Amino acid sequence: MSLAPRAVLVHRTTEYEELLARHGTHGQAAFFLAARGRSVDAVRERHERTRRALAEVAGAVPLTWRQTRVERADLDRFLFGPEDVVVVVGQDGLVANAAKYLTGQPVIGIDADPGRNPGVLVRHRPDRARRLLPYAAGAGAAVDELTMVEAVTDDAQRLLALNEIYVGPPGHQTARYSLALDGTDVPPEAQASSGVLVGTGTGATGWLRSLWEQRSSTLALPAPSDARLAWFVREAWPSPTTGTTRVEGLLEAGRGLRLTVESDRLVAFGDGVESDALELTWGQTIHLTAASSRLRLVH
Repeated sequence: MSLAPRAVLVHRTTEYEELLARHGTHGQAAFFLAARGRSVDAVRERHERTRRALAEVAGAVPLTWRQTRVERADLDRFLFGPEDVVVVVGQDGLVANAAKYLTGQPVIGIDADPGRNPGVLVRHRPDRARRLLPYAAGAGAAVDELTMVEAVTDDAQRLLALNEIYVGPPGHQTARYSLALDGTDVPPEAQASSGVLVGTGTGATGWLRSLWEQRSSTLALPAPSDARLAWFVREAWPSPTTGTTRVEGLLEAGRGLRLTVESDRLVAFGDGVESDALELTWGQTIHLTAASSRLRLVH
């Protein structure tokens, strides 16, 4: 007998809850903020909106289904099943946080605080959950299959991200490496920079776009479902031993970017989550391509 669908509600600790954890009581949190010219009321209102949204979505789960909740900090320890329908209640970034742990489960993005989020990934209001849950579990559900980026090291470490993967120094030092493109006869170029960013069309609305605009790039950034990736080198430095001729580009489907580390220590992390980084040492190689898996985001 097949298992009934399970609704997995993904959420994160609110700013108000973090304040209470730090200061112990509402009054002490209010005093702390008031001493700095801020009010706790707006923070608590956002907390209440988020909790109401989470409660509304939980109440919309069909009675024959199973349901559970997972906080963002516990995603790396949570086991998703093939029968799950994942409901992310929060901000766009929370969808990206969950994406790398999924293997094809449909994802519904619920905007817990309309007006504060761009709504690129959390596209729905809480009152739509009652209709969307059974729809997402059905065979004919319409989804956007969003490209993800993957990094694999020469010792088989693997990292997935929905927006982008950064490879560079963990602080403000210079990253040294050689950069090579798949499918070309051009030899690798030694570079010194503040890091390399490789991202998807979804990431083209965030960090990638800021680099694209900063340098007035003429690259046509990919769309979220496009199999291509965009890449940028941040602040490449010309010297007698390092070049700047390859600082941006597009990676067509099946092509990748290969970096060989020439620094004592570099890191690679996805979607801004530095706590889940790969450690890279001198001589290691990391290969970045479009991942075979995609995020299935429900319309």
